[in-house]
Amino acid sequence: MEDQPSLAAAGIRDFDERVYRMLLRHPGWRAPSLAAELGVTPPRVRQALARLHEAGLLRRARGGGYEAVQPESALSTLVSRRRMEAEAGLAEVISVAQDLTRLYHSGRLAGSGAPGVVEVLSHPEDIKRELVEQNLSATTEVLYFDTPPYVVKPDGYENSNAAEMANTRDFLARGVDLRVIYCPESFHRPGRLETLLRLAEEGERARLLPQLPFKLRVTDRRAALFALTDGVYDNFALLRPSRLLDALIELFELYWERAKPLGRPQAPPEELPTEEDLVVLRLLNSGLKDETIGRQLGVSTRTATRKIAAVVERLGMTTRFQAGVEAAVRGWL
Repeated sequence: MEDQPSLAAAGIRDFDERVYRMLLRHPGWRAPSLAAELGVTPPRVRQALARLHEAGLLRRARGGGYEAVQPESALSTLVSRRRMEAEAGLAEVISVAQDLTRLYHSGRLAGSGAPGVVEVLSHPEDIKRELVEQNLSATTEVLYFDTPPYVVKPDGYENSNAAEMANTRDFLARGVDLRVIYCPESFHRPGRLETLLRLAEEGERARLLPQLPFKLRVTDRRAALFALTDGVYDNFALLRPSRLLDALIELFELYWERAKPLGRPQAPPEELPTEEDLVVLRLLNSGLKDETIGRQLGVSTRTATRKIAAVVERLGMTTRFQAGVEAAVRGWL
């Protein structure tokens, strides 16, 4: 049972899933029979059946009982519904953040009636001081959207990468669970991809997405910092326990589920790239469109598109961005 796949990710309770599996094995069983087999009361089973019916996994049968809908069809519909709900949730959270930004720019944030919950930090030194305090006080978990704005110290990129290594190792040594989602802009700093790969090997839980909505840092689910503007470390909101903080944590979790883990997989010899694969990847990495890539390869645009899709699939990815990062991770670029 421990290795059995679960429907929890689709929002189905553990007990409800047990009832559902039992009904699949024994079509036509009513609540009393299911309850006897599961060792619970019939009312508890009836409640589970009603929830499964509402989720679309069961339908009413003749005689007042329930029967299972064809599982593949029912679960596909359920997954689609959950995806739509997640999309709506993301849009709502981002809308809240945008509303907060508008409040700030209109000068009404300070008088919004939520003292102690939202504080705007406009001076870079105040923001850096708060980051340091959160670094030192973190005890269990740090969640992070890694996207601009960035600050590069006067001593340059190399020391910035070294400082990042030191900070992350300090978190890991203290037992802090560090989860970071990166995006393409995360790798613009020379040497940073190699730094992040090393940190992933040492215990940082890192994932990738093509785009992130804003810079976000949540510490121990009790405080958060997120950028209100695109400036370099100015106009950050400091959030303390509130519904908005809960919404931002939920936003992070939804993005985390979508993101692809960052790692350094070892490709078997049979999966090494061909010379043509490498050419396609280099051209793609240069930002060229399919038509231009086709001319470079001496093939039609349609053929170039197929070759690109084949390379993306060979890398086990679903998007060109992910394929480019994966190729860089494997040392192909």
